[in-house]
Amino acid sequence: MTSREDDALAQAAVAALTGQLALAPKPGLPDPRDLDARSTRREHDSLRWSARALAPGLAAMAASARRTGEPTPVLRAELGAIGRCTEHSVGLAGGGHKGALWALGLLVAAAALDRTAKAREIAANARKIAAFNDKGAPRRPSRGSSISAKYGAAGARGEARAGFPHVRRALDALVTARKAGATENQARLDALLTVMSTLQDTELLYEAGPFGLRHVQAGARGVLEAGGTATKAGAEALVALDADLHERGWSPRGSAGLMAGALFLDALPAL
Repeated sequence: MTSREDDALAQAAVAALTGQLALAPKPGLPDPRDLDARSTRREHDSLRWSARALAPGLAAMAASARRTGEPTPVLRAELGAIGRCTEHSVGLAGGGHKGALWALGLLVAAAALDRTAKAREIAANARKIAAFNDKGAPRRPSRGSSISAKYGAAGARGEARAGFPHVRRALDALVTARKAGATENQARLDALLTVMSTLQDTELLYEAGPFGLRHVQAGARGVLEAGGTATKAGAEALVALDADLHERGWSPRGSAGLMAGALFLDALPAL
């Protein structure tokens, strides 16, 4: 059984994911500007429905962590089993968000372990959970793990086992941009670009190889070095990067999932 607090954590995670979807312009990623195109509207609607379909699984992960009370191999196995069931449910709702489910599931579980924990303490608890192997996981390597092994990238597992450094960097970028007077949309876009500028995104490596990854990282850094999205030069660089990635068909989906994790942690003090 899930509690009201479990459900609240799950809904906060879903809100973070849909909040990330609402950002615009997002370089190479679907955003509300594209809704005039029927095919893109279907994709965007599918992503929103898929995000909502994560809620029961995330609440179950929170409940499992609350009952266990500490990071253990048993908790890791339970989270893995719940995650695989949730992936199936999300697939029925249209698919998507697999990477975000991994990050948000661990962060939701870590938050449920200690409801008084701050963002960095939650990330540290998520690292402890991720340190255990999931004995129930399929033996067949995933595409992400295969790409990680091929290119020596940290991948989703490495990100979690390092305590989600890119989630923490995104949180720092949010705070910095807000203090500088950026709008909330600009602050969130700067945080997303901060992730994109250094993340070894296995989805990008699969789509575009090392050259494509470096190209996207350099483009994101260019926006930030121009002053960020709150400046005229930064906004122009963002538009150019967005057009370039859409033309090439490259989508930094790994960054989007970690950005959702940052928005989740950012919202926790308000719960």
